[in-house]
Amino acid sequence: MTVTIATRGSALARTQSALVGAALADASDVEVGYHIVSTQGDQTTALLDQIGGTGVFVVAVREAVLAGEADLCVHSLKDLPTAAHDRLSLAAVPSRESPWDVLVSAGDAGLTELPIGASVGTGSPRRAAQLQLLRPDLHVVPIRGNVPSRIEKVDSGELAAVVLAEAGLHRLGLSHRISALLGHQEMLPAPGQGALGIEWAEDQIGADLAAAVSALDHGDSRAAVAAERATLSRLEVGCTAPMGAWATVEVGTGALTLQAAVFGPGGSKVLRASGRGSVAEPTSLGVEVAEELLSQGAAQLVGEKYQWV
Repeated sequence: MTVTIATRGSALARTQSALVGAALADASDVEVGYHIVSTQGDQTTALLDQIGGTGVFVVAVREAVLAGEADLCVHSLKDLPTAAHDRLSLAAVPSRESPWDVLVSAGDAGLTELPIGASVGTGSPRRAAQLQLLRPDLHVVPIRGNVPSRIEKVDSGELAAVVLAEAGLHRLGLSHRISALLGHQEMLPAPGQGALGIEWAEDQIGADLAAAVSALDHGDSRAAVAAERATLSRLEVGCTAPMGAWATVEVGTGALTLQAAVFGPGGSKVLRASGRGSVAEPTSLGVEVAEELLSQGAAQLVGEKYQWV
């Protein structure tokens, strides 16, 4: 059996797709190939919230599957639009890596140790707003580019630090560059951060390949990201919105818990909500938490465009 995986060409995207390919090869008699595509998000250095954000990293990869050029596509799940696709479906969510953000800084300084007025880079309004809540004195600089190019801005002295996803650094073998972990008490992650999503057009997939891909699905990870993404969807905002969400399955009870927050421009305001529900009904939990945020005025807050200063 052979399978072709469509993937973006960045080092991180190719690494993530290779992880899925290796898992398929280990689990069954599968020969894996890769079809590399360039997406809208790869073809511009503009900030994501300036080019639409939602879907800019996935459309071309999806089209490769629909055109029959690949059997599957692999996404960073945080980049995947929450709206259902008319022909593609989420075949599997492998076991999730760390959802957290991390700081990569000059001299391995932690967030509280950065000098007053230090320049910190990120392309994410969510990260920027939370940085400004934690350290209003920091100068948050909008940046784009792959992980190594962002780290180079620290090494060259252009920036004092950058904020990145821990999972990406682990997958690229760059864990040694992490200066500080920003857990949920400091910075709520993006919905789906750290998780991968495998999509397929199910009507184009044979039974043997379907069974091999389905075996990669991790129930707790799928439930957690489903709850987070349901909150994002109900708020009717895109993946670049200044909101964070983190769900986890409690050890012992097996209950699904969810924390979410929406941030005002520049960290001017924050709305928080949380809930607890069943792993079997993650979407209901996500909607419930979103409704609580909406009752606090989240609709107005997420409608305010983030202003980079």
